[in-house]
Amino acid sequence: MRLILAAAACAVTLAPAALADDHEAAEDPRVAVVLDMVDAWNTQDWDRVTNLFAEDGSLHSMMVEPIVGRESIGNRIGHIAEGISEITLNVRHIGVVDDVVFIERTDEFVYNGHAGSVPVVGVIEVNDDGLIAEWREYYDRAELLEAMGLSSDFDSEAR
Repeated sequence: MRLILAAAACAVTLAPAALADDHEAAEDPRVAVVLDMVDAWNTQDWDRVTNLFAEDGSLHSMMVEPIVGRESIGNRIGHIAEGISEITLNVRHIGVVDDVVFIERTDEFVYNGHAGSVPVVGVIEVNDDGLIAEWREYYDRAELLEAMGLSSDFDSEAR
């Protein structure tokens, strides 16, 4: 899993024209959508998180089955949000490669009183309407669950 994360991070890092520090990438509307999503998480605006997805959008944590459809995504986000008292998505790198946004970040949170953090790489496809068609998340699932202080997977509880 760490190899996948490293490869994805290198793809973003090795494409200097695609980095958000680059003026062109920083103004890319797809990057703006992803940064809006980051802000929605950081401000715990769960309705905005949900509404940034297309009606038929997909949220796929790669270790579990994808969640398809805005309503289903909203239900999953709502389930997780119940336990979140603090969260900050710290963006390390963001850029566009082949019309897809890559974001490397470290998510820091307090979940049910348990402080934790986990490194994540997201791969996001934004449609022509400026909504997220697909958001794929790559991280170590066991590390996330441990950081959240969970002994069972929160996705199995939500289904």
